[in-house]
Amino acid sequence: MPLQHLKNVSTLKYDPVRCAGCGLCADVCPHGVFKMDVRKAVLADRDRCMECGACARNCALVAIEVRAGVGCAYAIMWSALRRKPAPQCGE
Repeated sequence: MPLQHLKNVSTLKYDPVRCAGCGLCADVCPHGVFKMDVRKAVLADRDRCMECGACARNCALVAIEVRAGVGCAYAIMWSALRRKPAPQCGE
């Protein structure tokens, strides 16, 4: 089973209207966040996103946005490891 990170904290945003169905996001995602359904990408499980940014960097139509490496999931995990208060994460 692929890793799941924290629930509902990923900075990943996806606009299926802009998707051209190239499938690159599904190909490059190391955790299977995206899958192809007919001719569009769909989010298989947003909570698997580790915010690496590979999907957004490979989307020519800018249908995907993610704050790579500085996302909320990263900040919450480091806060927990350091036993500090978790940051407030906004949409």
